Amino acid sequence: MKIAFIGLGIMGREMALHLAKHDVDLTVYNRTQKDFSELKKEGVILAKSVQDAVKDADIVFSMLSTPEAVSEVFMKEDGALTFMKSNAIWADCSTVNPSFSKEAFKKAKAHGIRFLDSPVSGSKPQARNAELIFFVGGDKAVLDDVEPYINMMSKKLIHVGDTGKGTSLKMLVNVMLAQSMLIFSEAVLFGEKMGIDKDFLLDLLPGLVVSAPFTKFKAEGIKKDQYDVQFPLEWMHKDLHLAALTAYEVNQPMYIANVAKEVYASAKKQDMARLDFSAIYRYLEQSK
Repeated sequence: MKIAFIGLGIMGREMALHLAKHDVDLTVYNRTQKDFSELKKEGVILAKSVQDAVKDADIVFSMLSTPEAVSEVFMKEDGALTFMKSNAIWADCSTVNPSFSKEAFKKAKAHGIRFLDSPVSGSKPQARNAELIFFVGGDKAVLDDVEPYINMMSKKLIHVGDTGKGTSLKMLVNVMLAQSMLIFSEAVLFGEKMGIDKDFLLDLLPGLVVSAPFTKFKAEGIKKDQYDVQFPLEWMHKDLHLAALTAYEVNQPMYIANVAKEVYASAKKQDMARLDFSAIYRYLEQSK
């Protein structure tokens, strides 16, 4: 099969490299021109336009930043869907809202394209090590065609259900992730105020059963006040915003998540947008 990969950012570049290392017939495209020499060394074709990237592809993976970016690249009048061949598959790995995935499914179907929402759990290290978890929504028969390629980029695949269910599960995961990081940061700062050593807290708390396991990795960066981006804070704010929109659509109150959204929004205003989302600790520390 011919595969196209659209979106070579923090996650997409690593994911595409795994496909390339499995000798996949791969064409890639990124809206911003960067140094993709690592992909070139693997024999990947670098398309000059999204149209050229997708026109012969049997499967098109996309990993873009926002629903607006996905819509711009795929769903506008001269977008990728217009140039994909009939019965090809579009597997959108972007983190978007469920209602957007359902709209993408309808747009794809109108062009004779099969669609899967297939967002991933994990950030840059997991993408680099092929340890992502894919949450997939859509027809199982379509997934069967895509699964061998997903397996090259991941350690686990979960077929959640029909269209939009993969996106829905990813939304739950990111809502929990955002709040867990905020709770952990607030607790550490509270402990410091009570006179407990910061490094002691950062060593001890992540190992306790009450802490989310990922805080073990974030604690090291907090110790050094280094927030090299694995998952940008601005995209965490975006995900919380999408959760709020979805909660409105399904008539579900989201009390704590909406408070978290505003805290991340405030941190973004303080020039922390392109830091890792764990920089929410730095924001709270500066606000104390």
